[in-house]
Amino acid sequence: MALGLGVAVVAGNGLTQTGALAVLDPAADATQAQQEMLAARRESDAARKRAEKLEGKAREVTEQAEKTARETAAVAARIQETEAGIAAQQAKVRLIALQRVGLRERLAERQAPLSRLTGSLQRLSRRPPLLALLRPGSVRDAVYLRAMLDTMLPQVERRTAGLRAEIERGRALEQQALAAGHELTEMEGEMRQRRKALAVLESNQRLAGRQASGIAAREGERALALAEKARDLGDLVDRMGEQGVLREQLAALPGPIMRPPRPEESRVIEASQFVATPEGLASYMLPVTGRLVTGYGEVLPGQAPSRGLSLAPRANAQVVAPAAGRVAFAGPYPGYGRIVIIEHAGGWTSLVTGLARLDAQVGRQVVAGAPIGMTGPRDPRVMVELRRGGETVNPLQYIRSL
Repeated sequence: MALGLGVAVVAGNGLTQTGALAVLDPAADATQAQQEMLAARRESDAARKRAEKLEGKAREVTEQAEKTARETAAVAARIQETEAGIAAQQAKVRLIALQRVGLRERLAERQAPLSRLTGSLQRLSRRPPLLALLRPGSVRDAVYLRAMLDTMLPQVERRTAGLRAEIERGRALEQQALAAGHELTEMEGEMRQRRKALAVLESNQRLAGRQASGIAAREGERALALAEKARDLGDLVDRMGEQGVLREQLAALPGPIMRPPRPEESRVIEASQFVATPEGLASYMLPVTGRLVTGYGEVLPGQAPSRGLSLAPRANAQVVAPAAGRVAFAGPYPGYGRIVIIEHAGGWTSLVTGLARLDAQVGRQVVAGAPIGMTGPRDPRVMVELRRGGETVNPLQYIRSL
């Protein structure tokens, strides 16, 4: 019988040490935590595959500027991989904490009646034998109680075995929580190292691009002037898109025709031999890893339909270029924080808002996945719009890998 009470004591002590990792809201939904963990793992896998492709492309190119651009985008993808991994690990920690809360509640329910039963039986079994000689009927009562004790003992042992299993599960969950906490700490350290590597690469890019700094400054001034004239953010994106289309049209014009040394030996190239630049996006990705808050076309109370996607990333999240293109605008815009507008081939334009820090430079060509900035530390929201010919489209319809 002492075994039953011993289990009750362990149950009372072994599961109260939840630790700092498990100090969470007990009312949180475990199913939601599991879904968030699985979603974050998928995002981490996607970012890892993107980083591997970018690293492979960086090894293939020989031109130093492009090589550095690919390497920078690869490190940014690794950072997003780590961000998603941290989010998955945090969801796992929360899920374990919720499981431990549920386990403690079940133990409390099962332990209370068992403790009362074992306590009563132990008190009766410890009654001194001499007491039976001093009271009439005590011998008969003692025999009856002993028989009842022998009958109840198997039931007590079965319940005790069930409690033991629950307690072992609680210990296993505690070990899982500690392991998840250690992994989380390692991931955060890895994140710091990758951010340092990205800072070095970005510094190298800035040093290499000093020759073009004068042109970039003039383009930045023109972009700011357009921002002041624009009626709203949509008008600004349209103006930038029009300028981008004009640049593409000018670039597509034939250059000066050099007079051949022997005109009689020259030949005419048929127009059909020229291949037009394919329209469309070679690849497109979301600028941050995070939870989708508002979908394209979603109508919120008192607001117009959403023209893009609103995402909730982690604090200080890495923001990247959704596709390759040219930075047409990078700067603050009232009501939207710092924004970046990128012109893509084929008349496509991306708008990314909600940045706290900008790493993009007006006039610079960026590869898909290139770092363009970071979010802020408090409840960040990043919005991405994709336009073609001035009309917004659903970015999710064009998501494709590198």
